[in-house]
Amino acid sequence: MKLAEEELKKILPENGPTLDEVQKYIEKYKNDLIVIKYGGNVFIDRNIFNNFISDLSILKKLGLSIIVVHGGGPRIKRELDKSNIQSKFIRGLRVTDEKIINIVESVLIDFNIDIVDSLKKTYTEGISIHTKKNNVINVIPESKELGFVGKPNKIKINVIKEILEKNMIPIISPLGLGENNQAYNINGDTAAGAIAKSLKSRRLILMTNIEGVLDKEKKLIEEITSSEIIKMIKDETITEGMIPKINTCLDAVNNGVTGVVIVDGRKQHSILFEIFSDKGAGTLIRK
Repeated sequence: MKLAEEELKKILPENGPTLDEVQKYIEKYKNDLIVIKYGGNVFIDRNIFNNFISDLSILKKLGLSIIVVHGGGPRIKRELDKSNIQSKFIRGLRVTDEKIINIVESVLIDFNIDIVDSLKKTYTEGISIHTKKNNVINVIPESKELGFVGKPNKIKINVIKEILEKNMIPIISPLGLGENNQAYNINGDTAAGAIAKSLKSRRLILMTNIEGVLDKEKKLIEEITSSEIIKMIKDETITEGMIPKINTCLDAVNNGVTGVVIVDGRKQHSILFEIFSDKGAGTLIRK
């Protein structure tokens, strides 16, 4: 479906990518899948959330097939604090007992519904996917010491594809079911990576609260290969908190995802600039 110039002007924001660039990239992506992970501590800010919803709606109106996986760390922390529950982390993952998994599941499902309801206000249809509805992620436990933290074992891609065929956006919580239908918490990047790999998506976009991958001089690297990234981990240019995210990126590009992008979600329309402009908006990682 090729959109006329006048229609495009109605859909696109004035401070977004140029019309020429958008037309070029719509053609490029029209038969491909794009998985977007929406996370990072900054997203408690409602203005950033609303900007994200608006950009999702624009992508859908432009005819792109997108799948959204969301996080929820800050919201989970807020709820646990209310109950005076202290979290313990091992390798960046929250130790999750029975009490905590119930809170995590409830918070993530609420956030999921919030995204779907907010999209509806822009006349865009999203469908909730979580442990209580349309679950698509089966998990195995990450390790005994972490409790109810899972790693994706199987993704039901047929469910996701059916939703896309109905012209809706699958909105997926980083939750999965293990044995006896027990709910497990999953690291959001890990969940998004597993879904992108299963779908062999053209792009996995990780929206976060950092600019992207920075070099030793703290300058943004616009494009990088997986072998160059590994060197940066070895020479400690990339350290601690960034390493799990980078490992997700490497795993995805080495398993069928054409490119992974780390994008700064705090910048307005960063996702549109990433998809529809020559320069992009973060760090593109290729095999």
